[in-house]
Amino acid sequence: MPDFDRLNSDLVLIVDDIPENLSVLHDALDESGYTVLVATNGETALQRARQSLPDVILLDAMMPGMDGFEVARRLKADFTTRHIPIVFMTGLTETEHVVAAFAAGGADYVTKPIRPQEVLARIAAHMQSARLMKQARSALDAFGQATLAIRPESGRVVWQTPLARKLMQSYFEGVEGLEDQAPPAVMAWVQSSGRARGEGREFPPLSLSQGARRLIFTLHERTGDDEWLVSLREESDAAVLDALMGAFRLTTREAEVLYWVIKGKTSPDIGEILGSSPRTVNKHLEHVFAKLGVENRTAAASVAMARIRAGGASEG
Repeated sequence: MPDFDRLNSDLVLIVDDIPENLSVLHDALDESGYTVLVATNGETALQRARQSLPDVILLDAMMPGMDGFEVARRLKADFTTRHIPIVFMTGLTETEHVVAAFAAGGADYVTKPIRPQEVLARIAAHMQSARLMKQARSALDAFGQATLAIRPESGRVVWQTPLARKLMQSYFEGVEGLEDQAPPAVMAWVQSSGRARGEGREFPPLSLSQGARRLIFTLHERTGDDEWLVSLREESDAAVLDALMGAFRLTTREAEVLYWVIKGKTSPDIGEILGSSPRTVNKHLEHVFAKLGVENRTAAASVAMARIRAGGASEG
């Protein structure tokens, strides 16, 4: 029978071309309850990382062929693996090599000869943050949330849920590199929003229109990794009308009149838009007021907007 506790345990990928190092590290990690995968070269490491998505990668810096620095750069360039913490193993303690390790995307490093207890301590520290990130991303994916994380200085998209990726591709069709880089309009908005938040001010959400649809970006919070979490919500005129009809038992024309009242239009404006007389618009408004339990346009718009903000008119 399979060991289900082991199948659900934290996963570490060790990458080293020296079998003796692999053996020592494998045994130490295995005895500590980790599930361990090994790779003896860069290509195999990349393949196994993509397939298994380990929680932490323990990576030898100096290997024949593709060295650890290049492996790390490729892992960080791949959307599916870029979030995995990399702990370098190196016998090179000169400043330039330490800098190279961090520049390639390393989160930490240990020096050779390897001391298993030190490695275990480093792994444990990064495993905790990796576990929290995995749980957060899994929860967002499971509930169909459209969320992404952006580095404000560079506009780099660090990660995004499947729904966020789908919406971005829909609204920015034909734009290259969306999985890696936020479009200029989104990047500028994140930077402006972040500055405003730092000054104690609120900054309005970003709204991008595409026909009758709108994609709304809302800034949430800054993580410990200097990334802004951004939520995406799609709205459309049709969705708003359907929500108003369902929420207040309005007819189609009553919902259309209320929709334009929310937009601040006068009865003559609405009549021109809908091809009706202002008198007919006002008749519809009387029915709307009765159904919403209000007495005037301002109150009707306020009640309707509160319902829309509660999520009744959003898609995805």
